[in-house]
Amino acid sequence: MSIELLVLLSAGLITGFSKFSVGGMGLLILPVIMIVFPGPQALGIIIPMYLITDLLAISSYRKNINWRLLAKLLPLCFAGILIGSWFLSHLDAKQFSWMLATIILGMLVLGFVLDRLDSNVLRHPMSAMLIGFLGGVVSMISNAAGPLFSIYFLEQKLTKQAYVSTRSWAFMLINICKIPILLSMGLLTYETALISLQAVPGLVIGAFLGYWLLGKLQLTQFKWLIRIMASIAALKLMIG
Repeated sequence: MSIELLVLLSAGLITGFSKFSVGGMGLLILPVIMIVFPGPQALGIIIPMYLITDLLAISSYRKNINWRLLAKLLPLCFAGILIGSWFLSHLDAKQFSWMLATIILGMLVLGFVLDRLDSNVLRHPMSAMLIGFLGGVVSMISNAAGPLFSIYFLEQKLTKQAYVSTRSWAFMLINICKIPILLSMGLLTYETALISLQAVPGLVIGAFLGYWLLGKLQLTQFKWLIRIMASIAALKLMIG
């Protein structure tokens, strides 16, 4: 098995597991892909993987979607995506690696801060606008906004079913919005889509594992492991 295929299958496994469980592992996916596909091109490889798992997720979790919450969060998120695309268009491969590492470390720090905030803060109407905009920028540049949205949704006191369903629909709508931008920038092409399809076996296995374990998992059980792995990934991106 080539290192390229191994990396793609590993990224697919992480993606499928994260989408079908409590989430939080999104910080790891792009750094894994960039082991063999450095630079912004990796974004074009990831997006078909995300869309496949998004479709699987929304077909599995169709009930208890909190549309009101999405209506508050997504408009500013879409604005953030446009701002993020402007930043992305001005980055070369080296700058992209440093930007991604900075975002990952920033998301980790923000996670610590949000963990210690009064939970009522994240239920304020303005927090939806702020989280939405910041999440849109981060998602466009690095596809690393998953933990940020996961923390926000967890603090809304949703049921587990509503949490997973609402989060799944949010990510699908966000990723669909990014497609025309990535196409126009030349990052999403026929070639990158074919590369992405090699990750499908890993996606399927990860999705089944995540779905099976969802009822048994607590985010706190994996939070520190994810943070340590994400920190290592960020340092690796900085060192090169």
